[in-house]
Amino acid sequence: MKFSAIAGGLAGGITLTLLTTTSSFAVTEIQWWHAMTGANNEVVETLSKEFNESQSDYKVVPVFKGTYPETLNAGIAAFRAGQAPHIMQVFDAGTGVMMGAEAAIKPVADVLSMGAKPFDKSQYLPGIVAYYSKPDGTMLSFPYNSSSPILYYNKDIFQKAGLDVNTPPKTWKEVWDAAKKIKTSGAAPCGFTSTWLTWIQTENFAAWNNVSYGTNENGIAGTDVELKINAPLFVKHFQELADLAKDGTFKYGGRTSEAKQLFLAGECGIMTESSGGLGDVVKSGMNFGNGMLPYDETAQGAPQNTTPGGASLWVFANKSDEEYKGVAAFFDFLSQTPIQARLHQVSGYLPVTLAAYEETKKSGFYDKNPARELPIKQMLEKAPTENSKGVRLVNLPQVRDIENEEFEKLLAGQQTAQQALDNAVSRGNAAIQQALGN
Repeated sequence: MKFSAIAGGLAGGITLTLLTTTSSFAVTEIQWWHAMTGANNEVVETLSKEFNESQSDYKVVPVFKGTYPETLNAGIAAFRAGQAPHIMQVFDAGTGVMMGAEAAIKPVADVLSMGAKPFDKSQYLPGIVAYYSKPDGTMLSFPYNSSSPILYYNKDIFQKAGLDVNTPPKTWKEVWDAAKKIKTSGAAPCGFTSTWLTWIQTENFAAWNNVSYGTNENGIAGTDVELKINAPLFVKHFQELADLAKDGTFKYGGRTSEAKQLFLAGECGIMTESSGGLGDVVKSGMNFGNGMLPYDETAQGAPQNTTPGGASLWVFANKSDEEYKGVAAFFDFLSQTPIQARLHQVSGYLPVTLAAYEETKKSGFYDKNPARELPIKQMLEKAPTENSKGVRLVNLPQVRDIENEEFEKLLAGQQTAQQALDNAVSRGNAAIQQALGN
């Protein structure tokens, strides 16, 4: 679908049907559509319940709408039908889509300014806020569950394979070697798997190794982007993945987070996945370890920095002032240091406020759980370059679908990595131009 069509559907000036009754006696209901499952869904339910019990003016109603792409599509359809929620969780890939449909949303900076407390953008982690802001610095969405990809490994499988359970692999060559040993030793049927090949193995692979994903600073500096993911380092990486897939040393789980189940079931010994997947791994009772996202040892200056993933909360336009005050009250609640610190510690997502990060450090939490600080260090220890500020395309979900189609043909042995990435670039560039109306 053309981006102009998406933006038109979102920003078509439809008068929204109010979903709540507001009077001096009624509680104002705030609909929150989200895509959280498993342990993270439990966090959503708990946060909503705690906010509702903390005051009597507003009631947040969380509604699960499916996967991240499904939730975005549901929000677009709901706006067109005049039934949009107040808050919608949108994954990082949908940021460009929402920015392009600006008339359909109420900038979160404006919403927070309507709250009882003054809005201070400086309290939030700068690297995360920058991704969800306009070039002039206006914060458009609330960074609810920001994450960074990290490495997970099953310590019991490592021990069976004769690997050092206290030393996670740091480079991709070390991952491949460990995965082969896991497979050949019989410690597990599969050595390595990964969720989100687009976000982790392509977008963050580019940032972490300080190579370009696309022109115009990967879309941050301008919308007219040409993809660069068929460069030699990407080709090398994906050909190595494809070679490992031939005998099952690498196993593909699916386009989003499906591969996590292969790891949780003990089928694969190593996984790269969002730091936000930590809750489910902890809940499984597995004896596991973590490491930073591996980097390519041949990439000059690597590792650089990873980029924000996860999702943010967008507020739809055309709601009443009372409803916006309710949304502001909820976001203020979510920003409280004890809430952010707990959310970070139990979920694996990054704390979105500096105070929550400092509070967590002060409490000694990282001394006992050093892996929980890994995603923050990955994002903050180096100043970002033009290659590592993030990826923002007007139609990134569509481009990811194109990449996934080519990756799946590659892993099925139907084409080489060079062919797959050349196809992804040519098709992706055409889709970007079409979305721009060119």
